[in-house]
Amino acid sequence: MINKHTIRLSKDPELLDPNKSTIIFLHDSLGCIKLWKDFPEKLGLETGLNVLAYDRQGYGESSPFTIHERSTHYLKNEAELLEKLLDQLGLTDVLLFGHSDGGSIAILAAALFPKRIKGIITEGAHVFVEKETITGIKKAVEAYTNTNLKEKLIRYHGNKTDAVFRMWTQTWLSDKFQSWNIESYLSQIQCPLLIIQGEKDEYGTLDQVTSITTNTKGESTALILPNIGHTPHKENAKLVIAKTKSFIQEVS
Repeated sequence: MINKHTIRLSKDPELLDPNKSTIIFLHDSLGCIKLWKDFPEKLGLETGLNVLAYDRQGYGESSPFTIHERSTHYLKNEAELLEKLLDQLGLTDVLLFGHSDGGSIAILAAALFPKRIKGIITEGAHVFVEKETITGIKKAVEAYTNTNLKEKLIRYHGNKTDAVFRMWTQTWLSDKFQSWNIESYLSQIQCPLLIIQGEKDEYGTLDQVTSITTNTKGESTALILPNIGHTPHKENAKLVIAKTKSFIQEVS
């Protein structure tokens, strides 16, 4: 329970080896534990580390949303909730792997409580809003109405699906969110970063990567993948696992 809401974990925390670091997976704006498929476990086997994913409130098998509209600070709020989760689980040796919204949460977490995060890996993370982001989201809205996207998402979010989709699209397409920007937090990040982005990411440009890698105090590595879109861990899992493993070995 976090703030009286049930948060679904991918495994019993008692199964985590206290002598090993834990990689925590932070899903995207339409994601959940099950949508990671077997990627976390494969990375865990390759690195020999603990892996743990969780469904944020409103997603997957966690409690439903209790609000109808998000604050423009919702990603910062999620980073603060992550710290509460780390406290509850007693995790002190942590790396974060965040995709899209999850990547932005990882960045904020590393900035807000830098001593608790050993390193972060992001895919398609945003630190500001771009016209490409808005265009990509508008296309997703069309797909939700005109294709079987909704049916696919229902498999993972059940009767929370409409709320999940609305929270993402209405927030990012709102006028008040267009000025959202977390670049001011980047200088507070001290840990190493692996910043992954597909060259054909439909939700953002490489300007996101440049901003992150040039403004953080931690050692940053950019990994730009040709012919890859917004979900590198699905589109080329083998390569992402290999590069992430190398990064973690250097961090450790």
